[in-house]
Amino acid sequence: METKELIKNLINENIETKKKMLENAQLEYIDNIANKIVKAYKSKKKTIVCGNGGSASDALHFAAEMVVRFEKSRGALPSIALSGNISTLTAASNDFGYNFSFSRQLEAFAQKGDIFIAISTSGNSENVIEALETAKKLGVFTIGMTNSDGGKIRKMCNLCYCAPSKITARTQECHKLLIHIIAKFVEDQVFS
Repeated sequence: METKELIKNLINENIETKKKMLENAQLEYIDNIANKIVKAYKSKKKTIVCGNGGSASDALHFAAEMVVRFEKSRGALPSIALSGNISTLTAASNDFGYNFSFSRQLEAFAQKGDIFIAISTSGNSENVIEALETAKKLGVFTIGMTNSDGGKIRKMCNLCYCAPSKITARTQECHKLLIHIIAKFVEDQVFS
């Protein structure tokens, strides 16, 4: 397959997957998630986000959109990406084990009424699962972002957005769009 054909196929895969996000069940989950985050911010709560690999970058991306801005010049919103503090991440991994790299941080930062967003393309990341268990003990509302299968975290979250693909790249592309949709919704609703 020539390069241009490969590029065209990848773009078409992305487009077809994004079209599936327009289905009613997908829209309902997106709407519910965005509304829950808006409600938390209106109640002076925060979001805490985690993920591994590419999802760690998505967690950082989400937090940056909340803290800095998306499209509007507005006040900062509290959001912590647990993948951002490499010293804490590696210390918790070294002292307690990698499975506790996020849960230990949740113990420090999470309070009842906050929102914990767990991003895992497979839905089976052990440290994300451990963090979800900790969040539940702390009374924190949990939102998952995963692939169409949902993995183990699907049933562990209060709300779980399962992107309409099992392909990691397509799943992550849907998560990025979801982050931007949430950011737009939050800015329009919290700062109306």
